[in-house]
Amino acid sequence: MPENVSSYYAAFISKDPRFDGRFFVAISSTGIYCRPICRARQPKIENCTFYHTAAEAEQAGYRPCLLCRPEIAPGNSISDSTAKLVYRAARMLEENCGNGKSLSEIANHLGYTDRHLRRVFAAEYNVPPVQYLQTCRLLLAKNLLTETNLPVREVAAASGFGSSRRFNDLFKKHYNLSPTDLRKRMTEEKKRNGNVTLALGYRPPYPWDDMLNFLADRAVPGIDVVKNGEYMRTAHFITPDGKHVYGWVRVGHRPQKNALTVTMSETLLPVLSQVVARVRHLFDLYCNPDAVYQTLSSMNDIRPGLCVLGTRLPGSFNAFEMAVRAVLGQQITVKAASTLAARIVDRYGTPIQTDIEGLTHVFPAPEDILALDGPIENHFGPLGVIAARSKTIYELAQAIVQEKIDFDYYTQPEEEMKKLMEIRGIGHWTAQYIAMRAMEWPDAFLETDAGVKKALPGYTPKELLVLAESWRPWRSYATINLWNSL
Repeated sequence: MPENVSSYYAAFISKDPRFDGRFFVAISSTGIYCRPICRARQPKIENCTFYHTAAEAEQAGYRPCLLCRPEIAPGNSISDSTAKLVYRAARMLEENCGNGKSLSEIANHLGYTDRHLRRVFAAEYNVPPVQYLQTCRLLLAKNLLTETNLPVREVAAASGFGSSRRFNDLFKKHYNLSPTDLRKRMTEEKKRNGNVTLALGYRPPYPWDDMLNFLADRAVPGIDVVKNGEYMRTAHFITPDGKHVYGWVRVGHRPQKNALTVTMSETLLPVLSQVVARVRHLFDLYCNPDAVYQTLSSMNDIRPGLCVLGTRLPGSFNAFEMAVRAVLGQQITVKAASTLAARIVDRYGTPIQTDIEGLTHVFPAPEDILALDGPIENHFGPLGVIAARSKTIYELAQAIVQEKIDFDYYTQPEEEMKKLMEIRGIGHWTAQYIAMRAMEWPDAFLETDAGVKKALPGYTPKELLVLAESWRPWRSYATINLWNSL
């Protein structure tokens, strides 16, 4: 529990959305815990206990508030954690809470023993990782029960519970009501239409139109599309038992709730927690915009309006797809790169049925690229991709399949960037761009980028690097602001 209780209570009283997800308040008189933006009747300070995570509050025996719904609160960004290992472990637990991956498997993936992971995790988050994982599963289930009309048994399976009985027992033990009771309390009728829709919170402001414009400019025909104020794309996952799962995802905006809506085809239900994690990454929902702006506001001394509060860092839904797109985009226009990517998708992507106009394929996986017969340039050359870039894409696919490069659960992004630059055809610009978007690295900077130089005319690349030193550790956000200013 934080020591400065009065400061946390003042933040709770203010209902300031900037504090949403930064802490949770447990109320002894009701036995529930809330987000700091909750509009329920204000409790007295002596009845409040403050926790950094929902898992801490649940470990202490509190139930989530049905009004403010802690399960949709935004998470914390990488800068909020003093230990990158713990941060990555927490993200991995969130992403894999629905597929039953064990703690030892996660620790092994991160290159540590599960004993060491348990120790550092408890020191950082004040709860053991097993409790954190259980809370992730329960809150995901609560979100599904509230937002969808899925049968309880499907909710249990999608949330990572091995059996409906165990799910019901745990839910009732922690929340003092059964899953069925919670559903009966829902005021809005949910109709089963074969799709699944969830809400994911963020800290405002959120420049939704800027994000959509960025993604629309880089959309690959067949893979993703921006239409009617929404982003839509295809998806492909492989379950732990080796089954290939295909489907589509649609993301909309609910500004009055400070949340995005995520609708997905029911075929993606077995990988629901992974879909949610990818959407959070793509739309940068962990960002604390005030912390970023506090550092980057000095950009406005160069030119008023150069830095905009709330600017998000567009991530990626499919890291390999984004990395290939980055390689294709070297020294050509954004539109030309999209055209080349679309040709690759049309020839080598996997066709799927989506019933959404413009979504026809999933991007070829690294294994699909390696399975092509003969030299890769013989395949990509007729599509307009030069031989050097074709070979770079092949070597990139090879490095991923051989697990030499990890875009997902790395703990040292600088090391992954060095590995990227060992691939012929990937230089500083490409490595930084991939780290910025695929690895959500907040401190990448592209001093040789044409857009950056156009936004800041008169500076040499060396001078731009010196100028950007004061923007650390948010130089990736500075780069996006510079691009948006154009």
